Amino acid sequence: MRTIVILALLLPLVAPAQHGVTGMWKTIDDNTGKPRSVVEITDQGGRLQGRIVKLFRDPGEDPDPICDECPDDRKDHKVIGLEIIRDLVRDGSEWADGTILDPENGKVYDCKIWLEDGTLKVRGYVAFFFRTQTWLRYEGG
Repeated sequence: MRTIVILALLLPLVAPAQHGVTGMWKTIDDNTGKPRSVVEITDQGGRLQGRIVKLFRDPGEDPDPICDECPDDRKDHKVIGLEIIRDLVRDGSEWADGTILDPENGKVYDCKIWLEDGTLKVRGYVAFFFRTQTWLRYEGG
């Protein structure tokens, strides 16, 4: 009985370390440094998926854009609600072997993500060419 109580007390401390990449993340534009969106990353049976749940739009920008450049089943869907991260699987301290979609140009890249100093590093790549973004934990509503 004592073991069960100890495990129940320790589980909340262990679980965030295992799934610390899940939750809400604010994406930051590489060029301007401005927030662009909020992506919610969830664990679906050991595979991570990421969906845009909020956009930060400048005046004059469409507040509810459609992804007309997107491929496959995402073509012509609203960007808010769009699944941009698909099928990442755990690989040591990283999640890899999935894809990420850039809804601004419709390109799909291989992807891996990892936590570093409380931020989420998101790398999209094709062969040896890659770009890594830093996403910040989102606490807002």
